[in-house]
This record gives sequence, C-alpha cells and structure tokens, in this order.
Amino acid sequence: MLNLLRTRRFAPLFWTQLLGAFNDNLLKSALVAALTFGTLARADLPLDVLVNLVTGLLVLPFFFFSAVAGQLADGVDKARLARVLKLVEVGAMTVAALGFAMQSVPVLLVALFAMGTQSAFFGPVKYAMLPQHLGESELVGGNALVETGTFVAILAGTLVGTLMLSVGTAGLGVVAVVLVALSVVGAVVSRAIPAAPSARRSALKVRPLRAVAEAYRASKRDTRVLGAILGVSAFWGAGAVVLGQLPRLALELAAGEMGLTVLLAAFSVGVGIGSFASERVSRGGLGMGVSPFGAVGVAFGLFLVASVHTLMAAALALVLVGAAGGLFVVPLYARMQKHARADERSRVIAANNIVNAAFMVGGAAYAALRLGSGSELSSLFVELGVAQLFVGALALVLNARDVLHLLMRRLVRAMYRLDARGLDSLPREGAALVVANHASFVDAFLVGALIERPMRFVMDHRMARLPGLAWFFRLGGAIPIAARKDDPALLRAAMKTVDQALADGELVMIFPEGKCTRDGEVDVFRRGVERILARRPVPVFPVGIRGLWGSFFSYARGFPMSRMPRRFRAKVAIRAGAPLSPDTPSESLREAVVALISDQSSARQRA
Repeated sequence: MLNLLRTRRFAPLFWTQLLGAFNDNLLKSALVAALTFGTLARADLPLDVLVNLVTGLLVLPFFFFSAVAGQLADGVDKARLARVLKLVEVGAMTVAALGFAMQSVPVLLVALFAMGTQSAFFGPVKYAMLPQHLGESELVGGNALVETGTFVAILAGTLVGTLMLSVGTAGLGVVAVVLVALSVVGAVVSRAIPAAPSARRSALKVRPLRAVAEAYRASKRDTRVLGAILGVSAFWGAGAVVLGQLPRLALELAAGEMGLTVLLAAFSVGVGIGSFASERVSRGGLGMGVSPFGAVGVAFGLFLVASVHTLMAAALALVLVGAAGGLFVVPLYARMQKHARADERSRVIAANNIVNAAFMVGGAAYAALRLGSGSELSSLFVELGVAQLFVGALALVLNARDVLHLLMRRLVRAMYRLDARGLDSLPREGAALVVANHASFVDAFLVGALIERPMRFVMDHRMARLPGLAWFFRLGGAIPIAARKDDPALLRAAMKTVDQALADGELVMIFPEGKCTRDGEVDVFRRGVERILARRPVPVFPVGIRGLWGSFFSYARGFPMSRMPRRFRAKVAIRAGAPLSPDTPSESLREAVVALISDQSSARQRA
C-alpha cells in the first residue's frame, strides 16, 4: 500500500489533499482555540453556539454546492479542476490571514465558509480520481492512505494551531503566514497530478437544480452505493458532533489548550490506525465484512468517552472511536467508488457529500439543542453511541454474507494449514462457475473463505435443512438441490436459482459429482453442469482439493462427524486452474480437476 506514495498517479493527489486538509484544520483549530480560551472576543455569544457555528460554516457549503461540484467534475478534466481549486484556496487563506491580522471574527468566518466551499468542490474531484488512477485491488489501500493522511493532517493542523495560539495574540500572525504559505505550496504540488479526463463527452451545462436531481439519481441507481453513502454519513454525523464537543470536554476535564490538542490527536490517530487496519483485513478486497464491527466499536468507544473522568482515559476512548470509525468507513468509500458508474462517479461523491453535510448539520443542531437545554455532555455521547449501535445492526443485516465470509476466512485458517494456489485467477467481479471435486462436507467453505469475494454454492437439500445450521446456510447464500428422482420441483428451482445468480454476476460453486466421495476418488461428473452452462454461458474454473479425505468431515471413517477427529491443523492443498470454455464437456471438466489433484500429489512426492 505504501508503494503508492512513490507513484506519480497517486502521490501528487495525496500530498495536495494532505496540505489542504492541514490548512483547513489549522484555520479551524486556531479559530476554535482562540474563541475557547479568549484570544479572540466572542461578541457575547455562548461558546457552544460559536463552536457549532464554526462547524456549520465548514459543512453547509457541502450541502449547497456538492451537486454542482459533482456535475462539474464529471464534465471536465479533474486534474485541471483540482489546480484551479487550489488557487481558490490561496485566495481564501489570504482572507483568513487578514482576519487574524485584524482579529476580526466575522472576516474569519467568511474565510471559513470560503474554505468549506473550496472543499465541497474538491471532494468529488479527489474521490472520483482515485478509481481512474488506481486498480481495483488498490482502491481500499488508496482510500486508507487518503483517510490516514487526512487525519494526520487534522492532527498536525490541530496541534500546530493550538500551539501557536498558546503564545497569545502574537500567534495569530504566525498562523496567518503559515496558512498562506502552505496554500501556495499545495497549488504548486497540484500541478503534478496526472490528467483525469471526463468519461462524458456531452457539452457541460452546470444547472444547480438539475445537478441535485442527477446526484440523487446517480446515488440510488445501485443500492450498494446508496447504502455506502448512508453509512459514511452516519459516521461523519457522529464524528462531527464528537469533534465539535471536544473543546467543552477539555474544559470539563480542566485540560486547557494542550488537553484539547491531545483529545483531537487521539481521535485522529485512531482513524489512521483503523484505516490501515481496514486495508490489512480486506487484503485487496472491499472489506465490507469488517464494517459492522467498526460501527459497534464506535458505539463502545462513545460509551467509554461518556463514562471517563480523566484526560488520558478520554484520549484512549477517542482512539477507539477513531480506529473503529476507520474500519467502518474506508470499505464504504471503496464500495461507493467501485460500484458508481464511471461517467457519474463525481456526482455520486457529490451526493455523498450532500448527505454527509445534512447528517453533520443535523448532528450539530441536535448537539446544540441538547446541550442548550441543560443536558450533560456525557448523555449526548451515550445517545450517539446508541445510534451507532443501530447503524452497526443495520450494517450487519445488509452485509451478512460479507461478514460471514470474513469470519469463515479466519476460522478455516485457524483450523487448517492451507496451501492454496491459483485462486487469485478467479474473477473479482462478474459471473463464473467453479467446479470442484467433493472430498468432504467443508469443501465449499474452505474455497469460499479463501477467495476475495463472497461465493454461492450448491449443496444437498438434506444438508441445507440440518437443524441449527439451516439459518447459517441461508445466510451464506447456499442453493439447496435434490436429485430428480427425489424432488424434481426442488431440482428445477435450484437450476433456476443458479441461473439467476449467474445472471446477476455472482460466483457460484458446484460439485458435479453430486455427492461426497465414498472412496477418496473423483466420481463421474454429472451432466447438470452442462445444462447450467448451456443456459448461461460463463467461464468455468476447475478447482482440485486434496487433504480433506480422511478428515473429520469426510466419509473415510464412516459417516462424517460421527467420530472424534484424529488430527488437527491438517495440511490441505487447493489448486485452481485456468478458465475453461462454457461448452467444455463434463468429462473434460472432471479431467481438469483430476489433473490439478494429480499435480499436487506429484509435487508432494518430489518434495
């Protein structure tokens, strides 16, 4: 993942984004610190109102301008637009510098709104460029780096802004100089971003109302995209409330300016940790299986924040909130980018920004009302935690197969010593049929756990109805099947379900022998696989499994699972071959599978 930082297709965009995020947060943190600790006059307004006003001025532009920004970014070269926006940042930071020099809160609020507007236009550009410059397997890593860099910038900007304000009004001038200087550096770096031309050839016409409608249509075209947008927004809504209340939390803990910096740093470090962990867990996939656990982790962290009474304990709890949030949100960004159409990806990001802004403004308004009515800060954190538990439960329901896939991967790696080769040749998206020998009851689970995407598999209807396990098989998308002589209606239904799964672009695994081997040898492949492929021609991938015959789940010692296992952590070899044509006869498919098993046996003998 870190290798991306040495590539021109990613590094200039990364550093441009990092410098902009640093400047945003330097401006915001310096302003909040100056208001909180009295360096700037508050004009007799309550601190809670001012802090939430600062948050609102940064967020509202996303609500007002994101749709137009997405329409604009989808119609022009995104790299060129990024350079223009960095020049806008230079102008906004110049206004901010004047505001600090004049010690004028109204001027600083205008500059803050200008930076929010610049960020609203830059967001769709940034996230829509990533899929253009990165491969699919790099998307999670690229997003993890962007998110980590963003929060490192938040940490650094917050730290620098607070430290500069600790010397009093003299620090305002230093902040002003740094803001302008870094905006100029960012504008220079942006010139190295590679071209990212628009996928749309039609003439560009920016129409605000139509832009909102187009962003909405683009976001709801795919339920996976819409779900990702709502999940990201739920996290940022809670995150905005948490960050907005940290000045008050620092005051309650009697922690001062440095305490506020520690709290902000803890949250930022946590998100960085979670972002990197998300990339590690996903291993090049989209990693959606970890998202529900991330949401639950955010809730648990918020409950801890509400219950602690020392700066260090609060900081550790915020690290947990940030880390869990990174696990939750990074796969959602990757899913959003992957499943959005290339010619409207910027509008999808714009729709995401609009919904994010609505959640963040709504969260800030809710926090202001609750605290303004006399509620305790701890009660607000508990309420946020409960909301995140609901988000986690919903994420679990919507991503049940991904969660199961993740858990099965961890389980089979703990149970077996696996030697898997060739599985990376299976397609990461699109329909395909996997055919394999049937050595034991767990064949499908092992192969399914080792590939990068959830897979459906065909299984005997009697197994699918086992008490206590039927729900598990349904959750995994198993397709029950019966022999024609046993249940012809179920056979027809199974064939129809397989065909529909392939039509939907899913990966389906079938054991053409029709039953587990009774003697360790590969039986005849039945003709049903040919009928499936005749009806829905898709690539066929042969897979050979060796090492499960004789195991607890095979017929080697009688009925599977009827005796205590004699060995643990057995070595299992799995080999996937090159794709075969859909018109390949069933006997030739069997020969391909047998050849893969034989190659494993020969290799073992040579070793």
